[in-house]
Amino acid sequence: MKKHVLIKSTYRGLLIVMLGAFALPAVCQYHPKEIFNPDFYRHPGSEWRSASGKPGANYWQNRADYIVKASFDTASQALKGNVEIQYSNQSPEVLDELWLQLDQNTNRLDSRGNRQTNPDAQPDDALGYIIREVRLEQDGKWIKIPYSIEDTRMQIRFAKRPVKAGQLVKLSIDYAYTLQKSGGGGRSGYMDTKNGKLYEFSYWYPRMCVYDDYYGWNTLPFIGSGEMYLDYGHIDYSVTVPAGLLVVGTGKLVNESEVLNARLLGRLVNARSSDATVMVRPARELNQPVTKKSTGLVTWHFQMDSTRDVAWALSKAFIWDAARINLPEGKTALAQSVYPIESTAGSIAWPRSTQFLKASIEHYSEKWFPFPYDVATSVAGPVGGMEFPGLAFNGWKADPYIMFLLDSHEIGHTWFPMIVGSDERRYPFMDEGFNTFINILAHETFNKGEFAPKRDGEYAPGKGYPADEIVEVIKSSGEDNTLMTPPDAMKREYVHPLAYFKSALGLTLLRDVILGPDKFDYAFRQYIHNWAFKHPRPDDFFRSMENGAGEDLSWFWQGWYYHNWQLDQAVVALDYEKGDPAKGAIIKVENKQQMVMPIIVAVKETNGQEHCFTVPVDVWQKGPTATFHVNSTTRVVSVILDPEHQLPDMDRSNNEYKP
Repeated sequence: MKKHVLIKSTYRGLLIVMLGAFALPAVCQYHPKEIFNPDFYRHPGSEWRSASGKPGANYWQNRADYIVKASFDTASQALKGNVEIQYSNQSPEVLDELWLQLDQNTNRLDSRGNRQTNPDAQPDDALGYIIREVRLEQDGKWIKIPYSIEDTRMQIRFAKRPVKAGQLVKLSIDYAYTLQKSGGGGRSGYMDTKNGKLYEFSYWYPRMCVYDDYYGWNTLPFIGSGEMYLDYGHIDYSVTVPAGLLVVGTGKLVNESEVLNARLLGRLVNARSSDATVMVRPARELNQPVTKKSTGLVTWHFQMDSTRDVAWALSKAFIWDAARINLPEGKTALAQSVYPIESTAGSIAWPRSTQFLKASIEHYSEKWFPFPYDVATSVAGPVGGMEFPGLAFNGWKADPYIMFLLDSHEIGHTWFPMIVGSDERRYPFMDEGFNTFINILAHETFNKGEFAPKRDGEYAPGKGYPADEIVEVIKSSGEDNTLMTPPDAMKREYVHPLAYFKSALGLTLLRDVILGPDKFDYAFRQYIHNWAFKHPRPDDFFRSMENGAGEDLSWFWQGWYYHNWQLDQAVVALDYEKGDPAKGAIIKVENKQQMVMPIIVAVKETNGQEHCFTVPVDVWQKGPTATFHVNSTTRVVSVILDPEHQLPDMDRSNNEYKP
């Protein structure tokens, strides 16, 4: 990867032998006490969340297990289902009610999201969920119970028999909805292909809201930008569809020998032991059936453990290929891709998808945390990029760079937020930004950097330095749109630049400028392992990184996450010790804005000697101006701050000093 993408702190030549700072009249924009805050954390550690950033000794979270049985009518696009939910109250509290997410209701014209722009819209009962019946198991019998639905949420109240601490409760919900061409907040839908329709299903069954130690019930409505916050559990789901169609889904297909014909089943077995891609269903066989049965209905049965959600896709138009994923400790999993023949026209992108998927998962598993599921799937279709545990919906048309970007990014979400289960409805930087950051290293390692550097969205390859590009984002987004702003409260044009780009660049700065790769990787890896299949908050991440790295980073969290403070370092003076160049140079640097960073300096002498070093960020605690000594022996030709554009400095015109 190019130097300006993966930042590297370099120590060459003679290092500084003295650091110092003195106060001058205050620079108008800089106030040290606002960014160096010894009381940054608003809450002390507790028995649930420790001060070290780990789950506390008495950390708890509730559990939701699901059995979903659904059928889909390809003629009417109608899905009908029943979901049985076993909800375990692991909290120390009595629950007087249960809350569920009904995210398909965001399609309704009178949903909260739609009423923001069309408040006069009338209800349309053909859109969203139709809840036919809700039942509760009591004393071994199922009884009907009342419920209340408002927008994308359902409430079930327990007037007489609340759910006690440690108690299990079972619900059964009969439901239906009609799949829209673009539905579920743009995260599901269908499209026409030469060989038949292609369907993608997400947010397709009622799901439990999270009850946690911080907010109690998390009932933020699904408006569109905020994605999911769900508890973990075991999900067993079956989908019944016409024979001859191929279904792929999250988790393991447990009845593959019953539904797949012998030809495909044999190839699938071969793929599980092959590093090369195996064509399970090549294009030449698209007119041949997939299933053993050629008529009637077929039920596909999947299971997945330690998961927050499941999704699936359906088509007779799928080409199907697969290969083995090699995981740590000799374990393996399966990478597979399904795509219509249109995805192969004029491009070699989708036929490489399985190898992209395989390489990304192997990298993330080795570097951060082992992939925990049996199968990873990339699905080409109408949804341009949407993640689920071990499965991604990716755009059906892509060039090789975008294909790798999609595969690497969307399957990277298996780590954030599917393994590390953060709250996407409140803190998208903890999933989109963290994932974008690990994608940077995956781009660097794949095929000797074939698709490096990783650049995000509108920040196309070769456009410029990421640290320079983020300056305009920081300037324009202001204090109302920060990394801590919930996505539905953020102006839409800033969701991607902040949650993806600024968040990922922040971790790159931490890794390559502030902490160094060794300290950062250790702390970040510990954070992932400590919070795998749990629910961390931003403070848990901040504390984890500080404890793992042994550094107080409150100044960075304050300036980069809670605010959009800007950075402007300027060289203001150069002098020599006692006026003699042979005795060394004295350099003065001023911090002209509220954000702080280490000072990265390159000094060149007339004798050709270069000095490259970094002044620690602590120097800014004492005031807006820092002075330091350089062991030069001849006159200085130039002083350049941040020569490789590693820092988001808003004004580079004052970064260079030529006597």
